Amino acid sequence: MENPDMEITVDSTSKEIAPIAMAIHEVIVDLPITMRTRNKRGVRIERGKVLDDDYSGPILEMALESNSTIRTVPKTGDYAGTPVTVTTIKDADGIAIAAIGVVDVIHGL
Repeated sequence: MENPDMEITVDSTSKEIAPIAMAIHEVIVDLPITMRTRNKRGVRIERGKVLDDDYSGPILEMALESNSTIRTVPKTGDYAGTPVTVTTIKDADGIAIAAIGVVDVIHGL
């Protein structure tokens, strides 16, 4: 039996973080979600499916580097021209270990 405890680390893989990203995707009524950890590329989810399990985007990377929440409209990447909000998941010391983003395809966030 697999360990029922889930832990996100800087080295968690896209397979390990996909269930978290999918749960958030479902809670926010199927808006696209992107997520990655500091040391590993992550996932891009749309319409209830993982479209990319080797994903990173420029705003995810900026959020990890700055350890902050970013609300912007990216000029490059898969969501260029669409508003995104990206924030970090921090460890007990406040250091970013992962970043997760919501793509505002309805322009209502």
